[in-house]
Amino acid sequence: MPHASNIVYPDGPDAPHAFDIVPLKPRNGTLDAMCPVCHGYGEWNVEIDLVSFRCKRAICDRCSGAGWVETGNDPVGFPDIELAPNGRPHWVTSYVPREDVNEDDLGGGNLLAP
Repeated sequence: MPHASNIVYPDGPDAPHAFDIVPLKPRNGTLDAMCPVCHGYGEWNVEIDLVSFRCKRAICDRCSGAGWVETGNDPVGFPDIELAPNGRPHWVTSYVPREDVNEDDLGGGNLLAP
C-alpha cells in the first residue's frame, strides 16, 4: 500500500532541507575548523521525503565526509587504499606535508581549509 509522500530534491548544501535530520559531525581533535562547504555536517540530503524522512545523501567532497578541515601547518590527511599484510586492500589516511599540497588539489578530497 503506498504511503503519502512529499519528496524534495535539495540542489546542494545551501538549499532548504539539505540538512534535515543530518547530525553534525563531532570534532575528533585532529581537524581544526568546520568545513566551509557542509558546515560541519559532512553530508547533505540530495533527496528527502518530508513525510517519512527517508533520504538519499551526498558526501561532501571538501572534507570527505568528516565535517571538519585542517587549517594549520599540520600534515594533510587524504583517504587512500593500501594492501594489508594479508594482501587485501583496506582504507587508510595518508598524511602529506601541507607545503606539498597544491591549491588545485583542494576539491580533490583532501582535508585542507581554503
